[in-house]
Amino acid sequence: MQHGGPNPNAGAPAALRPLLDGIDRLSRLDGWLGVGCLASLTALMLAEVIVRALSNVIEWVPADIPVAWEYSSYLMAACFTFGAAMTLRAGGHIRVTLVVSRVSPQVRRWLETVLAAMGVFFCGFLGWSMAYFTWRSFDAGQTSISSGTLVWIPQFFVTFGIVLLMIQFVARFFQAALGLPLEDVSMRAGHVAE
Repeated sequence: MQHGGPNPNAGAPAALRPLLDGIDRLSRLDGWLGVGCLASLTALMLAEVIVRALSNVIEWVPADIPVAWEYSSYLMAACFTFGAAMTLRAGGHIRVTLVVSRVSPQVRRWLETVLAAMGVFFCGFLGWSMAYFTWRSFDAGQTSISSGTLVWIPQFFVTFGIVLLMIQFVARFFQAALGLPLEDVSMRAGHVAE
């Protein structure tokens, strides 16, 4: 599972290990989808700048790409949510560890379990709300004003990223409860560079 190291889920019960490993694979997919959105966003913005510059020199080139700003906002939202699950597993989210770092390992394990359960609850609520919002847009056939894009499509991608984060919180709950490593260092960006 891990590149260059032992599987952090190796200490899990045999019945739970494939589930935790599967969630880790989904988190890696989540990260790669985020990278794809970021690369697409960068390419779209560069294309917008190039088209604008060319329009000053070549008169038949349009002054802008009409959907650039709208699609950039869709890609930015997807980028934020797609990277969240992998970032959680890699330990990349900003956390206030003032309390957690000063308690015994048993209390820390209990706190991490409770915090993961809270993460499941809040992300579950957000995921359900976004799914409902997306369904309503789909059901109404709602389109964007500027491009006519069906808005449920970008909303679906944001919802998918949030659901993947909730699933990673479920895995974190089990990992914390079982005393397994909460972070997979092989998912860190620095690991690739080392």
